[in-house]
Amino acid sequence: MSLTRTPSRPALHPLHAILLAFPIALFTGAVLSDVTYLNSAEMQWSNFSAWLITFALVFGGPVVLWALIDLIRAGNRGPARLYLVLVAVMWVLGLVNAFKHSQDAWSSVGAPGLILSILCAALALVAGWIAYSPVTAVEAAR
Repeated sequence: MSLTRTPSRPALHPLHAILLAFPIALFTGAVLSDVTYLNSAEMQWSNFSAWLITFALVFGGPVVLWALIDLIRAGNRGPARLYLVLVAVMWVLGLVNAFKHSQDAWSSVGAPGLILSILCAALALVAGWIAYSPVTAVEAAR
C-alpha cells in the first residue's frame, strides 16, 4: 500500500492571490516603519505607517469579501472558515490600527500602535500561509 497526495481544493484564484500579497507586505512594512519611528522620533515614519496601513485596508477589503464568497461556495469547510476569520480579524484590527495611527505622532505609534501593527502583520502572514499552502488529502493507493 503506497500513499499518494492529491489536491483537495484548487489553488487561489490569481487575482485573489495578488490582492492577498498586498496586506502581507503592507502590514509588515507598517511594523518596520513603527519600529523605525520609535527609534528615531522622525515624524515622517509615523506618516509612512499610517499610509501603509491604509493601503493594506484598501487591498484587504476585497480579500475579506473574496474569502466570504469562497466560504459560501465551498460549503463551510474548516480551512476556508479559518482563513475568513483570520483575514476578517486582520482587517478589523487594521481599521482600529488606522484610527490609532491617525492620532498625534508619539501617541499613535507607542506600545498600542506597535502591538496592533504586529498583530495585523502576524494575522496577514498566517492567512497567507494558509492561503498559499497546498491543501492535500492523503489517499491510500492500491
